[in-house]
Amino acid sequence: QVQLVESGGGLVQAGGSLRLSCAASGSTSSIFTMAWYRQAPGKERELAANINSGTPYYANSVKGRFTISRDNDKNTVYLQMNSLKPEDTAVYYCNAVTLRSYGPRNYWGQGTQVTVSS
Repeated sequence: QVQLVESGGGLVQAGGSLRLSCAASGSTSSIFTMAWYRQAPGKERELAANINSGTPYYANSVKGRFTISRDNDKNTVYLQMNSLKPEDTAVYYCNAVTLRSYGPRNYWGQGTQVTVSS
């Protein structure tokens, strides 16, 4: 199994920046994809960005402002968030997908709050 711990959330003014980190432990060698999801109050959880062996994917709402990166040696994924907007306010969750003989399996972090003030 995989354990995920997020950090870096907080309160920032509109136009500011934050960098989220997600440290993975456990069976990290089996991780195929890592991603950042977010869930705003009253809304469903949505994919913000993910990264595997191909080109990183970004939701249209964050494209050009957010950058996802992955350090395989440190088993850590980052989300650099620039030009933050109040609409970016949400709980951000780290996600990892493992590929083993039993098939793909999803793991989630506990979430970190990002609040963007106007």
